[in-house]
Amino acid sequence: MFLLAAALLIQPAIEPQTDWDKEFGIEEKVRDPVTGEFPVDPYVRDNRHAGATPFSGSAMAEAFGGQDGIRRIANRTVELSEADLRIAAIFVSHDMVRLKRTLFEQFCYILNAGCYYSGRDMATSHKDLGIRMRDMNALVENLQAAMREEKIPFAAQSRFLSKLAPMSGDVITP
Repeated sequence: MFLLAAALLIQPAIEPQTDWDKEFGIEEKVRDPVTGEFPVDPYVRDNRHAGATPFSGSAMAEAFGGQDGIRRIANRTVELSEADLRIAAIFVSHDMVRLKRTLFEQFCYILNAGCYYSGRDMATSHKDLGIRMRDMNALVENLQAAMREEKIPFAAQSRFLSKLAPMSGDVITP
C-alpha cells in the first residue's frame, strides 16, 4: 500500500492534450453525408463555367464511351495526377471527391453527353494555385494516358484536347 501511494506521488501529473485547432480558431470541415464533399462558399452555377462550348451531335460522347467512359477517364486522370510526383503537391489539400465530380461534369458537358457543369469558372477555381505551364503539361499527359487506357481513338482525343487547350490561359499563373 505504501509503495502504491509513493508511486502516485512520484508519477508526474498528466496534462490534458491541447486542441491546437480550437486554440487557433480552426474549424473542422465536415463532409456532406450524401455527396462526401466538403462544403464550399455559394457561387452561381453556369454551364459557361466549363470553359468551352460543347461539341454538337453525339459522336464525341459515343467515342468516349458515354457517361460511364467519361467518368472513368475523369477519375483516372485525377488518380494519375495525385500519384504524379511532378504535380501531386497541387492536389494534396483539395477535395478529391468534388474534383472528380466536377471534372466529370466538365468533360461530360463539353463532350455533349447530357450533363450540366456545376463547378466554378476556370479562373476562379484555379486562382492562387500557382499552376505553371509544366504542371499543365503533366496534367494533359495524365489525361492522355487515361484516354489511351479507355482506347479513345486518337482523332477524338485530339478534338477534345483542342476544346480544352484555350482554358490554359485561365488556369496557368502568369
